[in-house]
Amino acid sequence: MFLRGNTKNPRVLIIGVFHGDEPQGELLINEYLLTKDLTNVLFVPRLNNCNTRVNQNGVDLNRNYPTKNWELGQRNEYFGGEFPASEEETRFIINTVEKYNPQIILSLHAPYKVVNYDGGSKCDLDIIERISQIMDYPIEKSIGYPTPGSFGTWAGIERDILTITLELEEDIDVKELKPKVFKVFELLEGI
Repeated sequence: MFLRGNTKNPRVLIIGVFHGDEPQGELLINEYLLTKDLTNVLFVPRLNNCNTRVNQNGVDLNRNYPTKNWELGQRNEYFGGEFPASEEETRFIINTVEKYNPQIILSLHAPYKVVNYDGGSKCDLDIIERISQIMDYPIEKSIGYPTPGSFGTWAGIERDILTITLELEEDIDVKELKPKVFKVFELLEGI
């Protein structure tokens, strides 16, 4: 876990690899950063250092946030931890968001091929629609199943930061995603 990009006044935070078995985000972020000198974007290329959905403690980092709907669940691939923010990675993101106060957060996931979002205002719908057009993915307000303790709830709903979850295709080579995802990064950099 580390930050790359502008740490002076970033307006956008982009996070890769919440789930260790979704490596596309890290690969795309690192390649993008080889070619860009960023002005207002801060990146976390890889949050989860394991190669499994859960971290080394068996916790789904996308269910470990101190939200009103967090709940102690069964130890499975969606386990939200023994208590909210029990994980070092979760505390790292909380501290990053509190320190830098981004206006927009984008997290890269797989495999649903949708643009999901939480929080923001009606004005933010333009950004979401533009990302949908670039990716040629539909916009889905709900991912379709309960997500207690999720990052989107914590940052988007409870803090009203536009929080976009870009669910990438996983059954194609990451190189094929690069042109479209780089356009999304450029769009957010221009905000």
